[in-house]
Parts: sequence; C-alpha cells; structure tokens
Amino acid sequence: MATDSPMLNLVLLEPEIPNNTGNIGRTAAALGCRLHIVHPIGFDMGEKARRRAGLDYWHLVDCVEHASWSEFLRAEAPTRFWLYSAHHGKPHWEAKFQRGDYCLFGKESAGVDPAVLAWFRETHGESNMLTLPMPGSDGLRSLNLATVVAIAGYEALRQFGGAT
Repeated sequence: MATDSPMLNLVLLEPEIPNNTGNIGRTAAALGCRLHIVHPIGFDMGEKARRRAGLDYWHLVDCVEHASWSEFLRAEAPTRFWLYSAHHGKPHWEAKFQRGDYCLFGKESAGVDPAVLAWFRETHGESNMLTLPMPGSDGLRSLNLATVVAIAGYEALRQFGGAT
C-alpha cells in the first residue's frame, strides 16, 4: 500500500531474519512509513513465505524492494539520510527528523557494510550517524533490529507532535 508522502523511509540493508523484517513491516504500516528492503536478503519474500510466516497484514505495508545498494541509491537519491549503528554516532534523540527522511539500518549479523559506512560518512557526515545508547550493556553487542527501527520511528513521530 503506497503512500505519496511517508512519515519516514525505513531502509533495511540486506536483512537476514524474516521475523525482524515482518515486525519492522508492521511498525512501518502502523506509523505510515515506507519500508525499503535492499537485496540480497537472507530469506524468501514471496507471498507463499509471507502466508506461512503469518504476515497477513503485509498488504498494508508500503514496501519497496531494491535489487542492490546501488539500485536503491539510483531509485531514491536520498538527501536527508540518517544511519543507525550500534558503534558510531550521537544519541538518536539529538537528530532533528523531517517528514520523508531516510533512516538506514544494517543487517543483523554485521551492521552496515564498511564500504556503505565509508560512503555515508563522506556523503552525509558523522553528524547524521545515530546510535541508541546502552548504558547497562556490559557484554551486549546491540539491540534487536526490529526494536531499533521501532524506537527510531516513534522518536520521529514524537518530534512531529504525534501526528503523521
């Protein structure tokens, strides 16, 4: 279900876990965000696989799939772009989101590829790199991807005054 002006564009770079992507799709639909899935991905996105996974709400998700990172950039050419990382960036509440911004999230096992990270730093700068601080995280690598995307989306909604 496409919307002309999504609240945010949530970009999953090479997601690996179907349950995370399903949960993120539900969050995107609930918030009026567009979900971009950048291939390659680690699972089947076909209708039969979605039915088997119980994703009966997927028709409500404004989802665009891109064959590769370069195809995503060619199709979207985002100007306002935020990168979420477990290892780099300022606290995400310091971001000043605007309607239609793009938020990039890396794959579950490794985050954002080093080449994409270098491109992002050069193109959008360190000031657009965000993290979710984990003050009690001794020995913890990161938060679950679906959790991070939901936190990011609801922070934007909060900044927009609760209205999409």
